[in-house]
Amino acid sequence: MAISASFFDDRFISIGDASTIPVGDIAPWAVLGLLIATIFLYFVSTEQGAVSLFDGMYVHEFVHDGRHLLGFPCH
Repeated sequence: MAISASFFDDRFISIGDASTIPVGDIAPWAVLGLLIATIFLYFVSTEQGAVSLFDGMYVHEFVHDGRHLLGFPCH
């Protein structure tokens, strides 16, 4: 058990002096992450369906396995 206890007893990582990150610093990154996740979800779930931005089946074939992996039916 001494091995697992020494893992958390690192003198270079100060646990007691941890400071919080202000919400104003996190908000732009959270919005960017949400935007990227929404675009990804659109392309995997609905592109080449009833609403499509691109002609042809290129996007459908590119994300085809991802659709089935996430449970979206496509055919």
